[in-house]
Amino acid sequence: MRIWMRRAGAGLSLAGALAAGVPPAWGQPMGLPSMGAASAAELSPAVERTLGQAIMEQGRQDPTYIGDLDVGQYLTALGRRLAAHAPQALAQDITVFAVRDPAINAFALPGGYIGVNSGLVVGAQSESELAGVLAHEIGHVMQRHIARGIAQQSQGTGIMVASLIGALLAALAGQGDLAMGVATFGQAAAIDRQLGFSRGAEQEADRAGLQMMRQAGFDPRGMLAMFRRLMNASRLNEGTGGGYASTHPLSIQRLSDIENRIEGLPPAAATPDPEFWFVRARLALIQARDHADRQRLRQTLRGEARDLQGARQAAALYGLAALDRTEGDLAGARAQLAQAQSIQPAPQLDVLAIQLAGAQGPAAAVDVSAAAWKRWPRSQGVADARARALQKAGQDAAAADLLQAAARQWPDTPEFQKLLATSLQRLGREVEAHEAMASYFEQTGALPTAVEHLQQARTLSKDFYAQSRLDMRIRALRERLDNQRALLEPFKK
Repeated sequence: MRIWMRRAGAGLSLAGALAAGVPPAWGQPMGLPSMGAASAAELSPAVERTLGQAIMEQGRQDPTYIGDLDVGQYLTALGRRLAAHAPQALAQDITVFAVRDPAINAFALPGGYIGVNSGLVVGAQSESELAGVLAHEIGHVMQRHIARGIAQQSQGTGIMVASLIGALLAALAGQGDLAMGVATFGQAAAIDRQLGFSRGAEQEADRAGLQMMRQAGFDPRGMLAMFRRLMNASRLNEGTGGGYASTHPLSIQRLSDIENRIEGLPPAAATPDPEFWFVRARLALIQARDHADRQRLRQTLRGEARDLQGARQAAALYGLAALDRTEGDLAGARAQLAQAQSIQPAPQLDVLAIQLAGAQGPAAAVDVSAAAWKRWPRSQGVADARARALQKAGQDAAAADLLQAAARQWPDTPEFQKLLATSLQRLGREVEAHEAMASYFEQTGALPTAVEHLQQARTLSKDFYAQSRLDMRIRALRERLDNQRALLEPFKK
């Protein structure tokens, strides 16, 4: 499963439908049509969220999914900052994640999930340009274009939604593998061109996005600049397929509408977040797959480190330091890192410092991570790096304390629960380890697996109060499973 779905519908298209040669008949959102026994009005936010969680459960296993915590934290914070200024309330919380793909693209899934290709962030020349694309996608979420498109497709052949619902119901019953019911991302990409939104829907998303950008403190001209660049790129690559323009048709009319709406506006007093440049550099590093890619990236970063100043220069030096580390030049990496740190502090720099200290021994990494965590108590990436340093040093009790605090601070970040389970198991705290893994699977949407871990913990526990607590959690999760089945049953055909 190499290629992430480009649009919401692509993520939902079924392998069976493709194998049978049945074209998924997607119409554009024209209201909420009937779905037979269940009307499209019943494609509620809860159902939509369930669909999105199911797709993400499988998507996190895809090799192109980027699980870097600082990247995800930054992108989601940016998305939620924009969503807080949406013209109307959103039915879903926004969660933004990254995919390793050099194509300039972004896509919205059911349930408020928005994916961005690494190429989109690397290609952005300002934070406002990235914010413009994210604001546009949030506009689709706000208008419920994804949910309406799913409902309207179901009115056609009905195969896509019905098959997915059948796979979901089987998975919720603990039967079979959900991945068998959802198309691979490669197959989903084959119908990418059929899934674009209508001109009206795209224009609605543009207008909502511009308002979000302005009120969130970004320069709305960033949207115009990015769309102009994307249009030019699509002309140069006409006929090659893929890319943002193929799924979000860019027209002169759309650009003119954006221009007219920002004309006469005073320049926005945008204050860019320096972390944008470090996240951009981090994604460029992740995107570079082989030696040739890394050499090209090194040339680009050298030019930026020479010609730019401030956060952009520091981010370029960070990228060069990371490349030196990858190639085994630890002395060169430390020199580049020290220069970057003298220009602009950033959590990514301290994570790299922890990694470089690890080459000197576990104790050195623990010391460096302690100082980093003190500087960046709100960085998920630094918390992750410190926990791993403590684990490598055999300090699992300290790691468990840190991870329990991190799990409380970021209750929607499942990676901390998984790391916590490792330390708890090493400490012989098997019941707690199973509870942590249950939390991990609960947060990633695998509820039947979460129940299994709680049942194992219940069997291992000899403590009456712990057993009672576990019984309550098992009962609550089973009720959630029952509720999800009840939500989905009306859509089964």
